[in-house]
Amino acid sequence: MFVLALVKQTVRVPADKFKRDIDQALSEELNLKFANKVVLNVGLCIALWDILKRGESFILPGDSGHHTKVEFRYIVFRPIMEQVLVGRIKNCDKESVQVSLGFFDDIYIPAENLQNTSRFDEAEHAWIWEYESEEGKHDLFMDTGEEIRFKVVSEDFNDTTPSGPNNENPETPLVDSKENKRMAYRITASINESGLGLLSWWAS
Repeated sequence: MFVLALVKQTVRVPADKFKRDIDQALSEELNLKFANKVVLNVGLCIALWDILKRGESFILPGDSGHHTKVEFRYIVFRPIMEQVLVGRIKNCDKESVQVSLGFFDDIYIPAENLQNTSRFDEAEHAWIWEYESEEGKHDLFMDTGEEIRFKVVSEDFNDTTPSGPNNENPETPLVDSKENKRMAYRITASINESGLGLLSWWAS
């Protein structure tokens, strides 16, 4: 679920941090820049692990801060494909079940990845698995807040950086409203297998 990503970056340290230990100042700036942010095709950055190398610092004309080339490792959330995780149901709609891990909410189980005999209940705003046993049919509800075990089946990264102005039409907004709503990192999951789904379903 968590991996160490090797990154090379030129880091700017502002003048008010010149009196601090340089490694401490660099660590603070790296966490300010990356913590809780999605890096395209890397994952959700959690925290700095360590600094492996740093070059000489230099100051650019007109800039009071110093710049240092740094090679470091960052803890990143990016589960591998087919990995099984446990989260909590955050929301249900006709299209999918949204799952949260607490620090990451963009996990979706589309309707086709639920149990084959599942249906959506408008009144309860929840998905229901129509489970058949020797005793008959039972409705198993997927309620908000319940713990759920799921399998990661795919991931999608989107560049959500605002685009520049359109040269052909200067009045075009800098950010398209639809593009701005796109998730930087989205995980698609499945529970259509034995042992997956609400933990309460499989409790002895």
